[in-house]
Amino acid sequence: MKIYLLLGASALTLGACAQDFRPLKYTPTPLPVVTAQQEIANKTIVTPVQHQDPLAGYSYRSPTGPRDWRTVNQEQSEGN
Repeated sequence: MKIYLLLGASALTLGACAQDFRPLKYTPTPLPVVTAQQEIANKTIVTPVQHQDPLAGYSYRSPTGPRDWRTVNQEQSEGN
């Protein structure tokens, strides 16, 4: 267990002490301007979505009451 702790600590120490070997006069390359390209590409026609009532075909069915489960099973079996 001590060896894992020692290896982890040494990896963190070496990572923290690592030098960046990039040249001192490093300038990042600028990103391309893509807004003009996006304006040309985004000329799609969008039609508005119309609202549809999710309860349009619903009709209320009240419970008929408790029945014997054996007779209900017999009524719904494949033999009938």
